[in-house]
Amino acid sequence: MGFAPARVLYALSFADVLVEETGRGYQRRFNSKHSLDFRRYIQGAQSSTIPLTFNLRPNNSDTWKFDRLDEGPAVLSIRDDGAKVLVQVDCQHRLGHLNDVDISLPFMTFIGLDEREEMEIFSVINSKARGLSNSLLDFHEATLASNLGQEKPELYIAIQLNVDPDSPWFNQLDLGGNSTSGKKRRASLRTMQKATKKFLAQTQLHRKGSIESAKTTVLAFWSAVSLVLQDAWNAPRAHLLNKGVGVYALMVIAADLYEEAGAQVCDKRYFVNKLSEFVGDIDWRQQGPFQGLGGEAGVAKLVSAIRQVRGKTRLNVVKYG
Repeated sequence: MGFAPARVLYALSFADVLVEETGRGYQRRFNSKHSLDFRRYIQGAQSSTIPLTFNLRPNNSDTWKFDRLDEGPAVLSIRDDGAKVLVQVDCQHRLGHLNDVDISLPFMTFIGLDEREEMEIFSVINSKARGLSNSLLDFHEATLASNLGQEKPELYIAIQLNVDPDSPWFNQLDLGGNSTSGKKRRASLRTMQKATKKFLAQTQLHRKGSIESAKTTVLAFWSAVSLVLQDAWNAPRAHLLNKGVGVYALMVIAADLYEEAGAQVCDKRYFVNKLSEFVGDIDWRQQGPFQGLGGEAGVAKLVSAIRQVRGKTRLNVVKYG
């Protein structure tokens, strides 16, 4: 625990923001407005803040050293060469715009945590934080899990859709970090995870076979969607395919098609053949008949409309005796 001027802490620290293309880092994107709000607040009368939280990662040089004195406080010495050695575990938005502010702030620093341990602490502190991306927390959960496919199969499949080069969703899911590719994200990791959960709940595919076979089936379905509806897929902002309501609804339809397959192999060819029979008759435009649909009610309405186009009435079968 200690105190130091805000500008000094700013100069000596950095936020390890998630770079989605590499999977390195774990922090959310920087929000300048959020940070400026804190800058205005902390310079006001009677302002206060909880300690800023840092970590000093294992040091293989003499960039920093920590000396415990026999009596009194310990001394943290950081070499004055412009190096940023304090990792902002929980304070990037408080410090983000304090580079020229002399106000003394309380801080605490862990010593010697690795990146994984930092991520665990960040997740615990921020799991209920307002404004923190659910997809970023999902990414943390995926990174920290020992057997994600078994512990949370829907998240495993969603992650695989984003990292598999053969997936139409390759690098297209928003993980809550910074994207350096310049590509427009189509949907969030949280959306795909929840939609996949619907698919697995209806089909139980991950229990009938392996998690890899379930992943392969989901990937085959989306590959078929991107092929059969190529024009709409290539214009995601103008169509519902990649919006939350579209992703959820299509995964329900994927489950319908899987259940109808029987002994047929549910590969890309199967889904292409089935989808081509009806999806072209649906108006997927953002400004079309399904404009404004959202939430579970919106998903149910879109699913019902798709099933009507297929001319298929779903029946609930109840076994008696």
